[in-house]
Amino acid sequence: MNTPDSISKFSNPSCTDISALLVFYVCDEVDDAERTAMEAHVATCPLCSEQLAQERKLHDAIRAAVQPADVLDSSGALLAQCRSELAERIDDLAKPPHKERWHPFGWAKRWMALRPAWSAALLVVFGVALGTQLLPWLETAHDVAGPAVNVLAAPKLTDEQLSKMALASVRVSPAGDDAGDNIQLHLSAQQPLVISGNVDDRDVRRVLTYVVQNGEHSDVDVRLDCLEALKSRIDDQQVRQALLAAARKDQSAAVRMKALESLRDATDDGAVRETMLQILDHDASPGVRVAAVNLLVRSLQEELRNQSAVESEPNQDARIAEPNGDAPLREEASVKSGLDAAMRALADLQQHDPNRDVRVRSAAALRQIAARPQP
Repeated sequence: MNTPDSISKFSNPSCTDISALLVFYVCDEVDDAERTAMEAHVATCPLCSEQLAQERKLHDAIRAAVQPADVLDSSGALLAQCRSELAERIDDLAKPPHKERWHPFGWAKRWMALRPAWSAALLVVFGVALGTQLLPWLETAHDVAGPAVNVLAAPKLTDEQLSKMALASVRVSPAGDDAGDNIQLHLSAQQPLVISGNVDDRDVRRVLTYVVQNGEHSDVDVRLDCLEALKSRIDDQQVRQALLAAARKDQSAAVRMKALESLRDATDDGAVRETMLQILDHDASPGVRVAAVNLLVRSLQEELRNQSAVESEPNQDARIAEPNGDAPLREEASVKSGLDAAMRALADLQQHDPNRDVRVRSAAALRQIAARPQP
């Protein structure tokens, strides 16, 4: 070993000095001067020579044995990784020291880290203030600038356009005046469309009636919402035709019943009565047939009351003598014909309908009509 003490010893080394350096000699970790002195001593000292032989045997045995590092990392990847990390660390240490930038709110971060409870309370207060003050101001500013997404379609929507769209939702909110409820229609298409207005608006009513008449293009809940929005405009012929179509052919029994309910105030229309007779004859749902019976009875009672009022007028003979006096006669004949058709339909249901509830309701309807007051 290249130290002053060891060099001075090798001028006349003892067995103790040589014995301490034998392991380094075997591992080739001594310099030339030490090696020369050790070899000269071992050549003349049997004890040190024997000890050197034992050190060599031990060294060879260790080298021949499988090391754990060789089993775990036979390719030397771990050693290469360690060397790479060491080199990177040395490069980092060789770089000039990094100057920390000044953070204006660093004090706030340190304060919040040391006081988590107070920090949580302040964040809650800040969130409440943001929700109650800032967000309403932003909404007001947005309203002043005008809606960015809501679209009012200028041209009239056609059946072809509507067939390529799907009504995703109907939102009805009270308007608070006589203008009718505010309605928002959300149409799904390649370019989504929102139509706003009330049921008197052309495009709003066009979409509502199209969805009701073409049930396969929308969900049941959407069609029910459309019927609810349209029932206040039953006096409109377009709306009435859409409700009649839904009552006759919609695939959902709930939608058909809702359409019949919406037609309650239009039972004086001959087309409505004809639709009810068709439903009694063809509809597969007992509940829908019972609803049609109720609506038919309501229609007949209203018509019979009107007929009794006309027959009780004192100047009936004078009206008949007038040039247009045959009109009341034709109206009376039409009423009688409609009454007979309804009575026959109810009698047929009473005897042949497969559903007991329908038979019972038809029998009750016949008794109710037969018990009407005579003029």
